[in-house]
Amino acid sequence: MIASDFSFIIPVFNRPEEIRELLESFCALESPKTFEIVIIEDGSTLDSKLIVDHFQDRLKISYYAKENTGPGHSRNYGMERAKGRYFIILDSDCILPPPYLEAVISKLNTQYVDGFGGPDAAKDTFTDLQKAINFSMTSYMTTGGIRGGKIPVDNYEPRSFNMGISKEAFQATGGFGRIHPGEDPDLSIRLKEMGYHLHLIPEAFVFHKRRISLESFYTQVNKFGQARPILNKWHPQSKRLTYWFPTLFTLGFVVSSLFALIGFYGFLIMYALYFLAAMIGAFRATNNIIVAFLVLPAIAIQFFGYGFGFLKATLKLGLSRKDETLLFPNLFFRAQ
Repeated sequence: MIASDFSFIIPVFNRPEEIRELLESFCALESPKTFEIVIIEDGSTLDSKLIVDHFQDRLKISYYAKENTGPGHSRNYGMERAKGRYFIILDSDCILPPPYLEAVISKLNTQYVDGFGGPDAAKDTFTDLQKAINFSMTSYMTTGGIRGGKIPVDNYEPRSFNMGISKEAFQATGGFGRIHPGEDPDLSIRLKEMGYHLHLIPEAFVFHKRRISLESFYTQVNKFGQARPILNKWHPQSKRLTYWFPTLFTLGFVVSSLFALIGFYGFLIMYALYFLAAMIGAFRATNNIIVAFLVLPAIAIQFFGYGFGFLKATLKLGLSRKDETLLFPNLFFRAQ
């Protein structure tokens, strides 16, 4: 495969400065600038058109503006209009390292697959909070290994912040569904069910510059937790005991705190040792003591937010006969 075979698909919602940084990184890629970039403005009130126009003489960009229909439908919208035979889907808050596309091309030329994913990382220039959340989301000390570790292919589900899919596979599956978040593992599972192979390309990582606070991080991971039982219902073969870990971790902490009230601190000490180990791991990874301390609330929010969301959705689905689109309207964009 060569650079001109690829179309990059990027939905954006009210984030023109993110698009500027991402397009600047495209200009620095160590590959011929023959690829196509497709930007889909998803009902933004603060659009990116002027930013995109600024890069038109350096990059091949197609720009579409439409009503707000969510990231899944917007990606489908872009892929339907893209000219490449292989699509790479990115979030607008990502930045590409210079070797990114060469890593993808090298892998697909030696071992072609119809779907792949890549990890995310934090740049030195990111804020301390962004680095802490990145550690929480990617470390094996949490639940982050699936986002970028060397895990079995059968269990791997690419994430749409950095995901490749062939035109053939997109057309066969129909692309992303209405659920959000959860649209990317849903598509990954359907791809595997249809016999397509998915690979992780560790060298094809992106810098993921999340514009996020601890409050919005909780909202995000809580929705992740709510989405997983719905995916388990749709795809029973995808169920894993590991999805229960954040819930068990959270409930265990509550029980440990109750034991501490009656004078038994053993369980709570185990939690303290875990968080201490996480701090040490974060410090070794970043050499930043502030990041190491910020990892504590980030990991707590990740586990508690996901865990409570997962438990809530599991109980609601189990106790109600209503359709999940009625039980969780905040997780579904309207039908197109």
